[in-house]
Amino acid sequence: MSAIALTPLDLALAAVLVAALAVLSYASSLGLERQVLISALRTTVQLLLVGLVLRSLFESEGLSWLVGVASIMLLVAGREVLARQARPLAGSWGFSVGTLSMFISSFSITVFALVLLIGATPWYLPQYAIPLLGMLLGNTMNGVALGMGRFTESAHRERAVIEGRLLLGQTREEATSDLRRESVRTGMVPILNSMAAAGIVSLPGMMTGQILAGSPPTEAVKYQILIMFLIASGTGFGVLVSVWLTAHRLFDDRHRLRLDRLR
Repeated sequence: MSAIALTPLDLALAAVLVAALAVLSYASSLGLERQVLISALRTTVQLLLVGLVLRSLFESEGLSWLVGVASIMLLVAGREVLARQARPLAGSWGFSVGTLSMFISSFSITVFALVLLIGATPWYLPQYAIPLLGMLLGNTMNGVALGMGRFTESAHRERAVIEGRLLLGQTREEATSDLRRESVRTGMVPILNSMAAAGIVSLPGMMTGQILAGSPPTEAVKYQILIMFLIASGTGFGVLVSVWLTAHRLFDDRHRLRLDRLR
């Protein structure tokens, strides 16, 4: 069974629904109509451009092009992590911590999956590497942003509690242990919820796409299980690293809380 091709008219009809949502927002005084329309426009333009880039990339199959595209994806994800925090780390740290955490987790797990699990030849085939890295980066980005944002907000709000613990002789690790645990939990909640509801409440995106493209449901399920496990581990490792680095940055060598290192 081959995939059913979509026409421009099909996409236009779907766009009517988004326009109706914008009209409803305006009528209800929600103030979201501009954001809805701009987001829809950005989605359309960005995905069309990505489609053209990926078509050329798939034809080249060069490692250097793959590294370039992956680097751009990582840098954009790092910027998004920084933008989603109310109180990010000041200076280059706000960008570097999130970007490094995603690099350590998402890139290492992507390479692991390509080499040992999927077994593509060569392992860096863009057809497999780019979609896989994109899914891992997107979910890890959300988790890292939530975890770092939760920690910095909580540290600012509970400054007196943390400094009180430090005065009682606790180390910075002991004084922030509860905050770090809660921050990691916060960053992990979205992917854990997705895993708990997968297959019963919702059909995940990759599985749905493969089924619509004509793949057997059993094969689509196996790929989706693999992806969910990779995303969960990538998000978890990324959140753990980012929260640890953030907590370390907010203290100096004498274990003093340094909220001046926040924006």
